[in-house]
Amino acid sequence: MQVTVYSTPTCPFCHQLKTFLDEQQIAYTNFDVSSDTHMAQEMIQKSGQMGVPVIDIDDEIVVGFDKDKLSELLKLA
Repeated sequence: MQVTVYSTPTCPFCHQLKTFLDEQQIAYTNFDVSSDTHMAQEMIQKSGQMGVPVIDIDDEIVVGFDKDKLSELLKLA
């Protein structure tokens, strides 16, 4: 399973998301879209959104910290 997180350092929901993934021991790649314009463009292309966090789980896109949707896609209990 490949998990990619697009976030910014100042976003509280991004911090909640990363804490959740860490607690669930889910490996992920994080991109700071506030400093990486290429990855910011990729995030917008994938999600159609400029808001963060955006999570890409095996090509399924979740915008925002939606714990229920993430748990479903990550196959958690």
